[in-house]
Amino acid sequence: MRREQLVTTERVVDETGRRDVVNVLHVTYEREKHWVSDPDSQFPAPDLDRSDISWFVARVWNRPVGVLRMLYDPPIHLYAQYRFELLDPTIRVEDFIDRPGMAEVGRFAVLPGNRGQIMIAAALMRAATIEALERNCTHLLTDVFEDDPHSPYRFHTRVLGFRPVATHDVGELNSSSRRITLLLDMSAAYKRLRKRGHWLYRYLTDQLPDTLHDRLAA
Repeated sequence: MRREQLVTTERVVDETGRRDVVNVLHVTYEREKHWVSDPDSQFPAPDLDRSDISWFVARVWNRPVGVLRMLYDPPIHLYAQYRFELLDPTIRVEDFIDRPGMAEVGRFAVLPGNRGQIMIAAALMRAATIEALERNCTHLLTDVFEDDPHSPYRFHTRVLGFRPVATHDVGELNSSSRRITLLLDMSAAYKRLRKRGHWLYRYLTDQLPDTLHDRLAA
């Protein structure tokens, strides 16, 4: 059996899935990194009914091992509190936040004992990417911590093509580390991975319908 067949992902739609997310965040965000004091508050039960938030959970042999959150059309007032320092003076905060088709990728976590399994992260990315494209998203926004030893910064920038656009010292999570805000043009990332013949291109897109392939390639 191929390694990726051991990993399954699903969008969280019920309390059982929500508890699985909270348990992963308890191990990673609370106990290991001390970024939160109450992991349950990161995914309150009413969020199950929100249309602008999606949580995904990855499982290995049905055991929850990783999570990821998507926030669609994030409100610009939320980011106004973060006191951005733009890396490109020609860019405004509104240019990369308050635009149609924007989704924020956040609360990504993989249990410490499973971080060597790259297919867990890949499976979460695939599930989230497919939903984002089906919701007509064109760009993804995410923050990484500068001092986090498990930061995906290099992978995001070197492989996927995320572009650093700003930094800030304040955020929702309890950390004194500087945040680096990254922006991804999904069509550009698609073309970049396809041109390089990267295995991740084949994995991320093998379930995409032809209509989405055509839209990304245009």
